[in-house]
Amino acid sequence: MTQVQVSGQGVETRVLPPFARVPVLAVAGVLGVLLVALADRYGWFGDELYFIAAGQRLDWGYADQGPLAPLLALVMESVFPGSLTALRLPSVLMVMATVAVTALIARELGGARRAQTLAALVTAGSPFFLGNGHLLTTNSPDVLMWALACWLLVRWVRTRRDAVLPWLGVVTAIAMQSKFLIAGFWVVLALAVLVAGPRELLRRPMLWLGAGITLLATLPSLLWQAEHGWPQLGMTGQIATEGAVMHGGLLGYLPMMLFLAGLISGLVVLLYGTWRLLRSAELRPYAFLGWTFLGVAALFLIAGGRPYYVAGMFPVLFAAGAVELSRNRVAGWWRWSASLPVAVVSTLAMSFFGLPLEPVASRAGAGSVDFISTHSVGWAELADQVAAEYRKLPPEQRARTAVLTNGYWTASALAWFGPERGLPAPQSGSRGYWYFGAPPESADAVLFVGRPQPVLAESFRTVTQLRVLETNLKANKAVDGAPLLLATGRTQSWAELWPRFRKLG
Repeated sequence: MTQVQVSGQGVETRVLPPFARVPVLAVAGVLGVLLVALADRYGWFGDELYFIAAGQRLDWGYADQGPLAPLLALVMESVFPGSLTALRLPSVLMVMATVAVTALIARELGGARRAQTLAALVTAGSPFFLGNGHLLTTNSPDVLMWALACWLLVRWVRTRRDAVLPWLGVVTAIAMQSKFLIAGFWVVLALAVLVAGPRELLRRPMLWLGAGITLLATLPSLLWQAEHGWPQLGMTGQIATEGAVMHGGLLGYLPMMLFLAGLISGLVVLLYGTWRLLRSAELRPYAFLGWTFLGVAALFLIAGGRPYYVAGMFPVLFAAGAVELSRNRVAGWWRWSASLPVAVVSTLAMSFFGLPLEPVASRAGAGSVDFISTHSVGWAELADQVAAEYRKLPPEQRARTAVLTNGYWTASALAWFGPERGLPAPQSGSRGYWYFGAPPESADAVLFVGRPQPVLAESFRTVTQLRVLETNLKANKAVDGAPLLLATGRTQSWAELWPRFRKLG
């Protein structure tokens, strides 16, 4: 295998191995075909409906995200209206690109054909990447940009070509349009570089030019946050609260993070890659990336973040592990678990965790713990039931009744499925939806969807339960078992009431 040596000054002394174009693109291509084939199962996830609603009100910022996912939703919905497959196509392409970038990182580290192929396989077999290729999410562009940043950093360490550094600003700026998480990556990386080197990175003017590019590109979003009271800062506590339910809080953070790398091959390659980045003489110039991963994982753990927030560093760890496993003699079990045949089997096995391969009733039915699948069904049934009660109202009362929801997912679902059922545009005080506006002042009554906030009873003289909502599969926790209420006799104007309905949950 051709290796890349790095001199004491960090300058490349040998040419890189050729890019393993055929196997890497084959892995990415097969993954892409599989994702497209399954793209219309089982239905729109709650966040996807929210992105569509947000895209119709495109802005520089939102309470809980940047403008990139809503922009992508707006573009795809404008070009391919009503197509769930088209909506998810950007994520498919970004996950395929992440697979290729992981192989490119392995190549930069000196990995030849086998190492690049293994790196691509374990990336494609990660339940996190599989799942995010199936949905339009804020994660897909964020993780791709993290991977590109790591590739550029590895390339700079190998070559010391400063022309690479401004591109770090470009990819960071793109990531910041999706999430602000990459700011944490850079804070931890700067500390890791100060401790483990190469400290000269921080003295390079071109790096700070890249920082300027990021700042300029992110300034409109920062101004939006400042104008609206920095709602994304308030999301930290909300995410920590939700994490206690979704992944078991602090105790579930590490096991879930490791599972998202992929069982057997993915996990082995990730752990070995982390270890070798910290301990290998060949990879010593890149040790700062291993410390950055540990620091970022600790940062998000302490902050109550979600386990997948660190997934942007999986590609560089996969690449390092694949390269080191390919050129070192390791114990039999490690070598077997990271062999190409086992990696293929692992990838196929993980597809059952990350993709909707089972019948919808099995994956998204009552008793299912699959959060994504269970919240990708039942939205049309929600709209049917709300519309049925809305039509029962006398015409004069119906004209004065708004639809208000407890959650931004239910509001987004009613915005998508409601118009063809005769429902007015919904409102919600939840997260970013609150900023989309209050009900019209002409509405002195509301159909309230979901478990009521105390402010509802304080804002209306009469609150009556009309029915309990349910879906056929009885698994969508945002819908099943939630009441549908009619609140009449508004006590104050919406201008006075609306601030009290705001919540980040």
